[in-house]
Amino acid sequence: MRTLGLMTFGLLAAFANPASSADAPAAADLGWLSGHWCLESRGALIEELWLPPRGNLMLGVGRTVKDGKVLTFEFMRIESDADVTNYIAQHDGAAPVKFRMTASGANWARFENPAHDFPQRVEYRRTPKVMHAQIAGPGKDGKESVMRFEYRPCD
Repeated sequence: MRTLGLMTFGLLAAFANPASSADAPAAADLGWLSGHWCLESRGALIEELWLPPRGNLMLGVGRTVKDGKVLTFEFMRIESDADVTNYIAQHDGAAPVKFRMTASGANWARFENPAHDFPQRVEYRRTPKVMHAQIAGPGKDGKESVMRFEYRPCD
């Protein structure tokens, strides 16, 4: 299941003062992720739309379009129960994959699933004008592979 790729978000693992998973915010605290985010790369438009949190649930949808054709799509959600917040991605209609929030801070969050092939880590970081994203995990050669995305608000 190597296809959770172009639309999934995240950022570098080296954030200052990461919170433990026990301190991780509920989905309701991740409203900074809300919005319509776009990135043009290699002639393709990559976009994600995240609804504001409601009832400890955020819903997102993404797609990559090139030359008027959808190359890939993804449904995402971030949900919280008693003490766990998970990012759940469903890429191109495949089975959903769950990533547990392992660290977070002001305007950033990290989700991990070490049992998944790629990615194993999904991170998001918001700055005033950009949503930085990163997915990471073992590449085909077994070495760490990192994909970075710099999303801006869509026009």
